Amino acid sequence: MAKQDSVTASAAPSGYPAQPLVWDGDVIRFRANRIVRFLLDAGPFDMNQLAVMPFDREEYEQFAQLIGYSVSGFDDLSYASKEAIAAADIKADRMVQERQAG
Repeated sequence: MAKQDSVTASAAPSGYPAQPLVWDGDVIRFRANRIVRFLLDAGPFDMNQLAVMPFDREEYEQFAQLIGYSVSGFDDLSYASKEAIAAADIKADRMVQERQAG
């Protein structure tokens, strides 16, 4: 379960709201939406099936955040915008600095 430390994200460049970041052990992730995560885990569709559906890049970008994708892996996603990656990286760097400062 993700620790409650979080950095609130503002609106993403796509216009969709950006998920806050949370610590999950030693990994910084977007805070998962438990309903979305449940639907993915229990539903009839998996990530491979969703990947070939005709959704906008921005919708895939937000979906990755809603399922709790790690910030370190987010920049590997072909549909993650440079702006969203940069914003998440800045917030994650701040979280690391705050944790190191104790």
